[in-house]
Amino acid sequence: MLTILIFSYFGGDKKQTLDNTLDISFEKTNYTIPASVWVMVKNFTASGVIINTCSDINILSSGDKISFTNDFCEDIEIKSGETHLISYAKEYSSFEKVGKYTLNSKVWDKEYFDQFELENKWTISKLFTWIIYAPIYNLVIFLIEIFKGSFGWATVCVTIIIRLLLLWPQHKMMLSQKKLQAIQPKIKKIQDDHKWDQQMIGMKMMDLYKNEKVNPVGSCWFLLIQMPILLVIYRIILWIQDPSNTYYLYEYSKSFLLTDISFWFYWLDLLAKWGIQWIVLAIIIATLQFFQIKLSLNQKDKENKASGVVLEKKANDDKYSQMMPDPEMMNKFMLYGMPAMVGVFTYSLFAWVWIYWGISTLFMLVQQIVVNKILKK
Repeated sequence: MLTILIFSYFGGDKKQTLDNTLDISFEKTNYTIPASVWVMVKNFTASGVIINTCSDINILSSGDKISFTNDFCEDIEIKSGETHLISYAKEYSSFEKVGKYTLNSKVWDKEYFDQFELENKWTISKLFTWIIYAPIYNLVIFLIEIFKGSFGWATVCVTIIIRLLLLWPQHKMMLSQKKLQAIQPKIKKIQDDHKWDQQMIGMKMMDLYKNEKVNPVGSCWFLLIQMPILLVIYRIILWIQDPSNTYYLYEYSKSFLLTDISFWFYWLDLLAKWGIQWIVLAIIIATLQFFQIKLSLNQKDKENKASGVVLEKKANDDKYSQMMPDPEMMNKFMLYGMPAMVGVFTYSLFAWVWIYWGISTLFMLVQQIVVNKILKK
Protein backbone atom coordinates (compact mmCIF):
# COMPACT_ATOMS: atom_id res chain seq x y z
CA MET A 1 0.00 0.00 0.00
CA LEU A 2 2.82 2.38 0.88
CA THR A 3 4.55 1.65 -2.43
CA ILE A 4 1.38 2.46 -4.39
CA LEU A 5 0.88 5.69 -2.46
CA ILE A 6 4.49 6.80 -2.98
CA PHE A 7 4.33 6.20 -6.74
CA SER A 8 0.88 7.81 -6.89
CA TYR A 9 2.00 11.03 -5.23
CA PHE A 10 5.60 11.34 -6.36
CA GLY A 11 5.81 9.24 -9.51
CA GLY A 12 5.70 10.47 -13.07
CA ASP A 13 7.94 11.33 -15.95
CA LYS A 14 10.49 14.06 -15.55
CA LYS A 15 10.09 17.02 -17.87
CA GLN A 16 12.51 17.17 -20.73
CA THR A 17 13.83 20.28 -22.39
CA LEU A 18 12.78 21.15 -25.95
CA ASP A 19 15.37 20.04 -28.50
CA ASN A 20 13.36 20.61 -31.72
CA THR A 21 12.69 16.90 -32.33
CA LEU A 22 9.88 14.40 -32.03
CA ASP A 23 10.04 11.05 -30.30
CA ILE A 24 7.71 8.40 -31.74
CA SER A 25 7.98 4.93 -30.22
CA PHE A 26 6.07 2.01 -28.75
CA GLU A 27 5.21 2.36 -25.09
CA LYS A 28 6.72 -1.08 -24.34
CA THR A 29 9.19 -3.39 -26.04
CA ASN A 30 7.30 -6.59 -25.15
CA TYR A 31 3.62 -7.51 -25.26
CA THR A 32 1.65 -10.70 -24.77
CA ILE A 33 -1.49 -11.81 -26.61
CA PRO A 34 -4.02 -10.14 -26.42
CA ALA A 35 -2.04 -6.93 -26.80
CA SER A 36 -3.19 -3.40 -26.06
CA VAL A 37 -0.47 -1.67 -28.07
CA TRP A 38 0.27 2.00 -27.41
CA VAL A 39 2.40 4.38 -29.46
CA MET A 40 3.89 7.31 -27.58
CA VAL A 41 4.48 10.61 -29.39
CA LYS A 42 6.53 13.27 -27.57
CA ASN A 43 6.77 16.74 -29.07
CA PHE A 44 10.01 18.47 -28.10
CA THR A 45 9.71 21.06 -30.85
CA ALA A 46 8.82 24.72 -30.41
CA SER A 47 5.57 24.36 -32.38
CA GLY A 48 2.62 22.01 -32.55
CA VAL A 49 2.41 19.05 -34.90
CA ILE A 50 -0.51 17.24 -36.52
CA ILE A 51 -0.11 13.49 -37.05
CA ASN A 52 -2.49 11.13 -38.80
CA THR A 53 -2.68 7.78 -37.03
CA CYS A 54 -2.79 5.86 -40.33
CA SER A 55 -0.82 7.79 -42.96
CA ASP A 56 1.96 9.14 -40.71
CA ILE A 57 2.47 6.07 -38.50
CA ASN A 58 2.93 2.65 -40.05
CA ILE A 59 3.18 -0.64 -38.14
CA LEU A 60 4.59 -3.64 -39.97
CA SER A 61 4.42 -7.35 -39.19
CA SER A 62 6.93 -9.58 -41.04
CA GLY A 63 7.55 -6.67 -43.43
CA ASP A 64 3.86 -6.22 -44.30
CA LYS A 65 1.99 -3.07 -43.34
CA ILE A 66 -0.97 -3.61 -41.03
CA SER A 67 -4.20 -2.01 -42.18
CA PHE A 68 -6.52 -0.61 -39.54
CA THR A 69 -10.21 0.27 -39.65
CA ASN A 70 -11.34 3.64 -40.96
CA ASP A 71 -12.71 4.57 -37.54
CA PHE A 72 -9.19 4.36 -36.15
CA CYS A 73 -7.70 6.84 -38.66
CA GLU A 74 -7.74 10.41 -37.38
CA ASP A 75 -5.64 13.57 -37.15
CA ILE A 76 -4.11 14.27 -33.75
CA GLU A 77 -2.70 17.64 -32.76
CA ILE A 78 0.18 17.51 -30.30
CA LYS A 79 1.21 20.84 -28.85
CA SER A 80 4.77 21.85 -28.04
CA GLY A 81 6.11 20.02 -24.98
CA GLU A 82 3.16 17.59 -24.85
CA THR A 83 3.15 13.78 -24.89
CA HIS A 84 0.30 11.92 -26.57
CA LEU A 85 -0.49 8.20 -26.34
CA ILE A 86 -2.13 6.57 -29.34
CA SER A 87 -4.09 3.49 -28.30
CA TYR A 88 -4.36 0.48 -30.62
CA ALA A 89 -6.45 -1.41 -28.05
CA LYS A 90 -9.51 -1.51 -30.34
CA GLU A 91 -7.30 -3.04 -33.03
CA TYR A 92 -6.06 -5.87 -30.80
CA SER A 93 -7.15 -8.45 -33.41
CA SER A 94 -4.36 -7.11 -35.65
CA PHE A 95 -1.80 -8.16 -33.03
CA GLU A 96 -2.46 -11.88 -32.61
CA LYS A 97 0.54 -13.19 -34.53
CA VAL A 98 3.64 -13.97 -32.48
CA GLY A 99 6.77 -12.19 -33.66
CA LYS A 100 8.38 -8.77 -34.04
CA TYR A 101 6.43 -5.66 -35.03
CA THR A 102 8.11 -2.57 -36.45
CA LEU A 103 7.05 1.06 -36.28
CA ASN A 104 7.95 3.31 -39.23
CA SER A 105 6.91 6.95 -39.12
CA LYS A 106 7.85 9.95 -41.24
CA VAL A 107 7.09 13.47 -40.03
CA TRP A 108 8.68 16.66 -41.37
CA ASP A 109 11.09 14.68 -43.56
CA LYS A 110 12.40 12.83 -40.52
CA GLU A 111 11.92 9.08 -40.09
CA TYR A 112 11.37 7.30 -36.78
CA PHE A 113 11.77 3.58 -36.14
CA ASP A 114 10.96 1.34 -33.19
CA GLN A 115 10.18 -2.32 -32.54
CA PHE A 116 8.38 -4.56 -30.06
CA GLU A 117 8.06 -8.31 -29.72
CA LEU A 118 4.73 -10.07 -29.31
CA GLU A 119 4.77 -13.33 -27.34
CA ASN A 120 2.34 -15.90 -26.05
CA LYS A 121 1.69 -16.05 -22.33
CA TRP A 122 3.70 -18.60 -20.38
CA THR A 123 1.97 -21.87 -19.47
CA ILE A 124 1.30 -20.87 -15.84
CA SER A 125 0.05 -17.47 -16.95
CA LYS A 126 -2.25 -19.14 -19.49
CA LEU A 127 -3.70 -21.46 -16.86
CA PHE A 128 -4.21 -18.56 -14.47
CA THR A 129 -5.89 -16.54 -17.22
CA TRP A 130 -8.31 -19.20 -18.43
CA ILE A 131 -9.10 -20.77 -15.04
CA ILE A 132 -9.46 -17.62 -12.90
CA TYR A 133 -9.27 -14.40 -14.93
CA ALA A 134 -11.56 -15.27 -17.87
CA PRO A 135 -14.44 -16.71 -15.76
CA ILE A 136 -14.46 -13.73 -13.36
CA TYR A 137 -14.19 -11.27 -16.26
CA ASN A 138 -17.16 -12.90 -18.02
CA LEU A 139 -19.09 -12.88 -14.75
CA VAL A 140 -18.52 -9.12 -14.42
CA ILE A 141 -19.62 -8.51 -18.02
CA PHE A 142 -22.67 -10.77 -17.56
CA LEU A 143 -23.70 -8.80 -14.46
CA ILE A 144 -23.20 -5.50 -16.28
CA GLU A 145 -25.55 -6.74 -18.98
CA ILE A 146 -28.07 -7.96 -16.37
CA PHE A 147 -28.08 -4.53 -14.69
CA LYS A 148 -28.38 -2.73 -18.04
CA GLY A 149 -24.87 -1.35 -18.07
CA SER A 150 -24.60 -0.39 -14.38
CA PHE A 151 -20.97 -0.89 -13.43
CA GLY A 152 -21.77 -0.09 -9.78
CA TRP A 153 -24.38 -2.80 -9.25
CA ALA A 154 -22.22 -5.30 -11.16
CA THR A 155 -19.36 -4.55 -8.73
CA VAL A 156 -21.69 -4.99 -5.74
CA CYS A 157 -22.97 -8.34 -7.03
CA VAL A 158 -19.59 -9.77 -8.01
CA THR A 159 -18.28 -8.84 -4.55
CA ILE A 160 -21.17 -10.65 -2.86
CA ILE A 161 -20.72 -13.71 -5.09
CA ILE A 162 -16.98 -13.88 -4.36
CA ARG A 163 -17.55 -13.47 -0.62
CA LEU A 164 -20.17 -16.23 -0.64
CA LEU A 165 -17.75 -18.56 -2.45
CA LEU A 166 -15.08 -17.73 0.14
CA LEU A 167 -17.49 -17.93 3.07
CA TRP A 168 -16.46 -21.37 4.32
CA PRO A 169 -12.67 -20.89 3.93
CA GLN A 170 -12.98 -17.51 5.67
CA HIS A 171 -14.97 -19.14 8.48
CA LYS A 172 -12.32 -21.81 8.99
CA MET A 173 -9.58 -19.16 9.01
CA MET A 174 -11.35 -17.12 11.68
CA LEU A 175 -11.88 -20.19 13.84
CA SER A 176 -8.21 -21.07 13.51
CA GLN A 177 -7.17 -17.54 14.51
CA LYS A 178 -9.33 -17.54 17.63
CA LYS A 179 -8.16 -21.02 18.67
CA LEU A 180 -4.56 -19.92 18.22
CA GLN A 181 -5.24 -16.89 20.43
CA ALA A 182 -6.76 -19.11 23.11
CA ILE A 183 -3.56 -21.13 23.55
CA GLN A 184 -1.23 -18.11 23.59
CA PRO A 185 -0.71 -18.34 27.39
CA LYS A 186 0.45 -21.95 26.96
CA ILE A 187 2.78 -20.92 24.13
CA LYS A 188 4.20 -18.16 26.35
CA LYS A 189 4.80 -20.66 29.15
CA ILE A 190 6.70 -23.01 26.80
CA GLN A 191 8.86 -20.10 25.65
CA ASP A 192 9.59 -19.06 29.24
CA ASP A 193 10.32 -22.64 30.42
CA HIS A 194 12.77 -23.39 27.60
CA LYS A 195 14.56 -20.11 27.01
CA TRP A 196 17.28 -20.21 24.37
CA ASP A 197 16.51 -23.85 23.50
CA GLN A 198 14.77 -23.31 20.18
CA GLN A 199 14.73 -27.01 19.31
CA MET A 200 12.89 -27.89 22.51
CA ILE A 201 10.49 -24.98 22.03
CA GLY A 202 9.73 -26.25 18.51
CA MET A 203 9.05 -29.80 19.76
CA LYS A 204 6.84 -28.63 22.64
CA MET A 205 4.93 -26.29 20.33
CA MET A 206 4.23 -29.10 17.85
CA ASP A 207 2.94 -31.29 20.69
CA LEU A 208 0.75 -28.42 21.91
CA TYR A 209 -0.75 -27.83 18.46
CA LYS A 210 -1.43 -31.56 18.13
CA ASN A 211 -3.07 -31.90 21.55
CA GLU A 212 -5.15 -28.75 21.14
CA LYS A 213 -6.02 -29.62 17.51
CA VAL A 214 -4.84 -26.25 16.25
CA ASN A 215 -3.26 -25.62 12.86
CA PRO A 216 -0.73 -22.74 13.20
CA VAL A 217 -0.92 -22.01 9.47
CA GLY A 218 -4.69 -22.46 9.27
CA SER A 219 -5.20 -18.73 8.70
CA CYS A 220 -2.52 -18.50 6.02
CA TRP A 221 -3.77 -20.91 3.38
CA PHE A 222 -6.96 -18.89 3.00
CA LEU A 223 -4.88 -15.90 1.95
CA LEU A 224 -3.30 -18.04 -0.76
CA ILE A 225 -6.79 -18.73 -2.12
CA GLN A 226 -8.07 -15.19 -1.73
CA MET A 227 -5.11 -13.16 -3.03
CA PRO A 228 -5.23 -14.30 -6.71
CA ILE A 229 -8.98 -13.58 -6.77
CA LEU A 230 -8.49 -10.10 -5.30
CA LEU A 231 -5.74 -9.32 -7.81
CA VAL A 232 -7.90 -10.54 -10.70
CA ILE A 233 -10.88 -8.43 -9.63
CA TYR A 234 -8.64 -5.39 -9.27
CA ARG A 235 -7.12 -5.98 -12.72
CA ILE A 236 -10.51 -6.57 -14.38
CA ILE A 237 -12.22 -3.52 -12.94
CA LEU A 238 -9.21 -1.24 -13.40
CA TRP A 239 -8.96 -2.16 -17.10
CA ILE A 240 -12.66 -2.73 -17.76
CA GLN A 241 -12.54 -0.19 -20.61
CA ASP A 242 -9.63 -1.90 -22.37
CA PRO A 243 -11.04 -3.36 -25.64
CA SER A 244 -8.40 -6.11 -25.71
CA ASN A 245 -10.14 -7.71 -22.72
CA THR A 246 -13.01 -8.64 -25.03
CA TYR A 247 -10.61 -11.30 -26.35
CA TYR A 248 -11.61 -13.36 -23.28
CA LEU A 249 -15.37 -13.03 -23.76
CA TYR A 250 -17.36 -16.24 -24.09
CA GLU A 251 -19.60 -16.71 -27.12
CA TYR A 252 -22.83 -15.61 -25.40
CA SER A 253 -21.27 -12.19 -24.62
CA LYS A 254 -19.51 -11.51 -27.92
CA SER A 255 -22.06 -8.82 -28.81
CA PHE A 256 -21.29 -6.83 -25.66
CA LEU A 257 -20.17 -3.22 -26.25
CA LEU A 258 -17.89 -1.36 -23.83
CA THR A 259 -19.73 1.84 -24.68
CA ASP A 260 -22.82 0.42 -22.95
CA ILE A 261 -21.15 0.60 -19.52
CA SER A 262 -22.32 3.36 -17.17
CA PHE A 263 -19.73 4.29 -14.53
CA TRP A 264 -22.13 6.44 -12.50
CA PHE A 265 -23.45 4.80 -9.34
CA TYR A 266 -26.10 7.17 -8.07
CA TRP A 267 -24.09 10.35 -7.26
CA LEU A 268 -20.64 8.73 -7.61
CA ASP A 269 -18.34 8.51 -10.62
CA LEU A 270 -16.72 5.11 -10.00
CA LEU A 271 -13.68 5.87 -12.13
CA ALA A 272 -12.94 9.11 -10.30
CA LYS A 273 -11.18 9.75 -7.01
CA TRP A 274 -10.77 12.53 -4.43
CA GLY A 275 -13.60 14.65 -3.04
CA ILE A 276 -15.79 15.07 0.04
CA GLN A 277 -17.77 11.88 -0.71
CA TRP A 278 -14.55 9.88 -0.75
CA ILE A 279 -13.55 11.21 2.67
CA VAL A 280 -16.88 10.10 4.14
CA LEU A 281 -16.67 6.68 2.46
CA ALA A 282 -13.05 6.17 3.56
CA ILE A 283 -14.06 6.93 7.16
CA ILE A 284 -16.95 4.44 6.93
CA ILE A 285 -14.68 1.68 5.62
CA ALA A 286 -11.98 2.44 8.20
CA THR A 287 -14.66 2.22 10.93
CA LEU A 288 -15.91 -1.13 9.65
CA GLN A 289 -12.33 -2.37 9.53
CA PHE A 290 -11.80 -1.18 13.14
CA PHE A 291 -14.78 -3.12 14.47
CA GLN A 292 -13.87 -6.22 12.46
CA ILE A 293 -10.33 -6.23 13.88
CA LYS A 294 -11.59 -5.44 17.38
CA LEU A 295 -13.88 -8.45 17.28
CA SER A 296 -11.05 -10.65 15.97
CA LEU A 297 -8.94 -9.86 19.06
CA ASN A 298 -9.59 -11.36 22.48
CA GLN A 299 -12.53 -9.84 24.33
CA LYS A 300 -12.14 -8.00 27.64
CA ASP A 301 -11.25 -10.11 30.61
CA LYS A 302 -13.48 -8.94 33.47
CA GLU A 303 -10.83 -9.78 36.04
CA ASN A 304 -7.79 -8.04 34.67
CA LYS A 305 -9.53 -5.59 32.29
CA ALA A 306 -7.07 -6.54 29.53
CA SER A 307 -8.87 -5.25 26.47
CA GLY A 308 -7.94 -6.83 23.18
CA VAL A 309 -4.61 -8.21 24.38
CA VAL A 310 -3.75 -11.46 22.66
CA LEU A 311 -0.71 -12.13 24.83
CA GLU A 312 0.18 -10.40 28.06
CA LYS A 313 3.90 -9.67 28.33
CA LYS A 314 5.19 -9.70 31.92
CA ALA A 315 7.64 -6.95 32.70
CA ASN A 316 10.98 -8.27 33.95
CA ASP A 317 14.66 -7.84 33.35
CA ASP A 318 15.13 -11.06 31.44
CA LYS A 319 16.91 -10.40 28.15
CA TYR A 320 14.98 -13.15 26.37
CA SER A 321 11.71 -11.57 27.41
CA GLN A 322 12.88 -8.19 26.17
CA MET A 323 13.61 -9.73 22.75
CA MET A 324 9.99 -10.88 22.42
CA PRO A 325 7.68 -8.49 20.53
CA ASP A 326 5.29 -6.51 22.68
CA PRO A 327 1.89 -8.06 21.87
CA GLU A 328 -0.04 -5.12 23.33
CA MET A 329 1.70 -2.72 20.96
CA MET A 330 1.08 -5.10 18.06
CA ASN A 331 -2.61 -5.26 18.92
CA LYS A 332 -2.85 -1.48 19.17
CA PHE A 333 -1.27 -1.13 15.75
CA MET A 334 -3.69 -3.69 14.28
CA LEU A 335 -6.63 -2.01 16.00
CA TYR A 336 -5.86 1.62 15.17
CA GLY A 337 -3.07 1.64 12.58
CA MET A 338 -4.55 -0.79 10.06
CA PRO A 339 -7.99 0.91 9.79
CA ALA A 340 -6.22 4.26 9.32
CA MET A 341 -4.05 2.81 6.54
CA VAL A 342 -7.08 1.20 4.91
CA GLY A 343 -8.93 4.53 5.01
CA VAL A 344 -6.05 6.42 3.38
CA PHE A 345 -5.53 3.65 0.84
CA THR A 346 -9.23 3.60 -0.08
CA TYR A 347 -9.40 7.38 -0.41
CA SER A 348 -6.40 7.48 -2.73
CA LEU A 349 -7.86 4.98 -5.23
CA PHE A 350 -10.89 4.87 -7.49
CA ALA A 351 -14.39 5.01 -6.02
CA TRP A 352 -15.26 1.42 -6.95
CA VAL A 353 -12.53 0.19 -4.55
CA TRP A 354 -14.56 1.24 -1.51
CA ILE A 355 -17.56 -0.72 -2.83
CA TYR A 356 -15.57 -3.94 -2.96
CA TRP A 357 -13.67 -3.26 0.25
CA GLY A 358 -16.69 -2.03 2.19
CA ILE A 359 -18.89 -5.02 1.32
CA SER A 360 -16.03 -7.47 1.97
CA THR A 361 -15.32 -5.93 5.37
CA LEU A 362 -19.02 -6.00 6.27
CA PHE A 363 -19.12 -9.70 5.38
CA MET A 364 -16.11 -10.41 7.59
CA LEU A 365 -17.58 -8.33 10.42
CA VAL A 366 -20.76 -10.42 10.47
CA GLN A 367 -18.72 -13.62 10.16
CA GLN A 368 -16.54 -12.60 13.09
CA ILE A 369 -19.62 -12.07 15.28
CA VAL A 370 -20.88 -15.55 14.36
CA VAL A 371 -17.46 -17.14 15.02
CA ASN A 372 -17.18 -15.43 18.42
CA LYS A 373 -20.63 -16.74 19.42
CA ILE A 374 -19.72 -20.27 18.29
CA LEU A 375 -16.50 -20.28 20.31
CA LYS A 376 -18.20 -18.74 23.32
CA LYS A 377 -20.62 -21.71 23.40
